[in-house]
Amino acid sequence: MATEFITPIQPLKFGSGGIKTSNSVVEEGTALFKDIFSDMVQNVKDTQKNLEDKQYLLATGQIDDAHTVPIAAAEAQLSVDLLVQLRNKAVEAYNELMRISL
Repeated sequence: MATEFITPIQPLKFGSGGIKTSNSVVEEGTALFKDIFSDMVQNVKDTQKNLEDKQYLLATGQIDDAHTVPIAAAEAQLSVDLLVQLRNKAVEAYNELMRISL
């Protein structure tokens, strides 16, 4: 049987654990925030590396299925777009918090 070329979207995995005190909420939230962004940056790096590898294989004639190059390019572009949108939402949320008067 042929293998699938398009991998399905995997849901984000959030850390599990009980929330007991306000300090643990902050620490857990900070860790979750950091983990999401570091995972997204790593995803961008991985998809860019995959695209570069596919382009190299295409340029040297070592690839059998040339349609994987545009697929890899689309994956790389989508991962960058997602990272930019997450950054924009984080900055927007931060600005909204700064507007709150105590």
